[in-house]
Amino acid sequence: MWDYNLPYEKIDDLLSGKIDRIGHYNAENLFVKMLESYPWFTIIDLLDSVQIKKLFTKDVIKKLKSPSLREKYFYVQSRLQEVVRDTRR
Repeated sequence: MWDYNLPYEKIDDLLSGKIDRIGHYNAENLFVKMLESYPWFTIIDLLDSVQIKKLFTKDVIKKLKSPSLREKYFYVQSRLQEVVRDTRR
């Protein structure tokens, strides 16, 4: 994984909440790195909807370094919330 040799199984355990840390990463920090490194459609291929719902918060988006990326993902998150609300009706 990027600049560290982290086993995929441990990454999955971290993102699913089975473990709290891998090295210096917690789930939120790892998700931020994913948002900064991968296209959105790659992320939704790698993670299931439960993981995304848990990790894709406004607080996580605020941690993104790029202002334009923060703006993009605030928009994506707001659209996802609208879709989720609409399916519950």
